[in-house]
Formats: sequence, C-alpha cells, structure tokens
Amino acid sequence: MDKNKKFLLSLLGILFIETLWSICSPYDVQVWWTEFLTAFFLIALFTCTYKKFQFSNLAYFIIFLFCFLQIIGAHYTFEQVPFDKVTNFFGFERNHYDRVAHFTIGLSGFLVSEFLWRKKIVTSFKFAAFFGIVFIMAVANFWELVEWTYAEIDGGSAGLAFLGSQGDIWDAQKDMLMDTLGSIVGCILFCYYFRKKRNH
Repeated sequence: MDKNKKFLLSLLGILFIETLWSICSPYDVQVWWTEFLTAFFLIALFTCTYKKFQFSNLAYFIIFLFCFLQIIGAHYTFEQVPFDKVTNFFGFERNHYDRVAHFTIGLSGFLVSEFLWRKKIVTSFKFAAFFGIVFIMAVANFWELVEWTYAEIDGGSAGLAFLGSQGDIWDAQKDMLMDTLGSIVGCILFCYYFRKKRNH
C-alpha cells in the first residue's frame, strides 16, 4: 500500500473512531443526525469518487478537518462545544466554535480550484482561485438558507440548536464572512501549492 492510501485510511480511521464517540449520548439526537449527515455525505462523496479523481493529500486533509469539527459539533451542538478556553482568552461573549467550522469549510475552496485546474476546465490559476472563492460564497449563502428553513420547520429547541445563532442577529452574515475568509485562504494555498509543484 502506498503512502497516499495509508494517509487517507488513517484519516478515515480517525473519523470512524470519532463517530463512535460522537454517537454516544449526544446532547440532542435529532441535532446529531442533522449535523452528522453533512460530514457523512462528504466522506461518502470523496470515498466513492476516489478512483475517478484523486485530490491532493492537502485537499483531503482540509475535508477531514471540517468533518472532524462537524462531528464534534454534532455531539455537543455547535453552541455547546466546550470552547471556554478560547472564549475566555479572547474575551468573547459567545462560543465561536461554529465560526471556526465555517472558516474551515471555506478552506475547501482549495478543492474547487484544484479540480478546475487539474481537469483543465480552466487554464488560469487566477480564474481557478477566483471561482473557488465564488463557489464557497454561493454554498455559504445556500447553507444559511437551509439553517433558516430547518429552524422554521422544526420550530423547537432542535431547530434553534441547529441554527446556532446564540442570540446574534448578524449570525448568518458573520458565518458567511468566515466562509469567505476561509475560501480566500484556501485559494491562496492552492496558488502556492500548485505553482510550487509545477516548478519542480
């Protein structure tokens, strides 16, 4: 077995063990399923498409990082994740764990840019990076609509926990900002990573 496969299997192994922990006595079973299915969908998607298109290890690590944070959030709900040390250190008034998760999913703009570039759908680094940012911004907007719709339909504590606004009227806008900032960083990484590979 080559190093790449060992690396990916180790990431899957960590997520599997984490899932076993996460499913044990979650804060809210309904919220757990709702949040976990996002991670499960991504894991299934990239596992099933591995033979057709293999992303770089950095791309897989970015998705792993988001899924890892998502599964923790599924267990506690995002607003209840033990994040006190960070909250107290910076003097925050709310738990910003969800902001970290939004920034991390923004990093996946790297994957969009990589796919476009390696499939030769675009021939410009700049356009590939730009499209990665735009794609994440669109997904961020869609996800906030999903959260709003779910909260409206549920109408209870599970809906509020899934929404995770913690009383912040600008929560959706701030979440989208973190997604966007993450996508900018992800696309800078893309430009650096693939220019460096091309030059060697």
